[in-house]
Amino acid sequence: MTTAAGLQTVLTVPERFRGPEGTANGGWISGTLAGFLTGASDGSAVEVTLHKPVPLEKELGVANVGNTLALGDDDRHLAEAIPVAETLTPPPFVSFTDAARAESGFAGLRGHAIAGCFACGLREPGDGLRIFPGPVPEAGAVAAGWRVPVNVTDEDGVVPDSIVWAALDCVTFWAHFGGPGAPAEPQPQPGQSALLGRLTAQVFRRVYPLGRYSVVGRVSGRDGRKLFGESAVYELDGTLVAAAKATWIVPRG
Repeated sequence: MTTAAGLQTVLTVPERFRGPEGTANGGWISGTLAGFLTGASDGSAVEVTLHKPVPLEKELGVANVGNTLALGDDDRHLAEAIPVAETLTPPPFVSFTDAARAESGFAGLRGHAIAGCFACGLREPGDGLRIFPGPVPEAGAVAAGWRVPVNVTDEDGVVPDSIVWAALDCVTFWAHFGGPGAPAEPQPQPGQSALLGRLTAQVFRRVYPLGRYSVVGRVSGRDGRKLFGESAVYELDGTLVAAAKATWIVPRG
């Protein structure tokens, strides 16, 4: 929800769009911030950096600083978004049938540290997105069949880009859980978590409620506690809907 407040915009994250307990889903908040930029831009990719967890159900300030959008909580700098001239490299297309079949191998079924996550959590159907990516060895990726809930549309009946960004988010983390291409050592363990540090994404086409899409993610590297991944959303015929790259930070200990 946004309202005007002087020269600043007030953003409140509904509890439904949570990630880790008490904080916003990283993909959803990143896509929401990107929306403030892309509405007046040429549709280029947007890079969102998350500095601190974003609280739920609290009025937060969104302000433009040059060509950067900043999100803050009083004097706490939470996140920033900026358009970037970058060509994203999506993982290969996986058919919806194969992506849906891969869900049975979803590592979160063996241990999920953030089971209430809006994107990949074990939420009730129609509540969360229920994107459960499992390994697809022949594609060198993990994938899930995304069945878009009807109740994620805005007041105009459109699925906003914030929902698409949420779909692009967690799949890049789950690719590191034994997915094809994941480093042999060290790997995250079942029940372990990480925090999204940066998400760069571009949405090319609309997503429709009750539509069926493939969500695909792959590992692109690891540097100590930093996990890197790439993701994409595809239509049934393989048309690219959106692409992203992400950086995750594994907590110490």
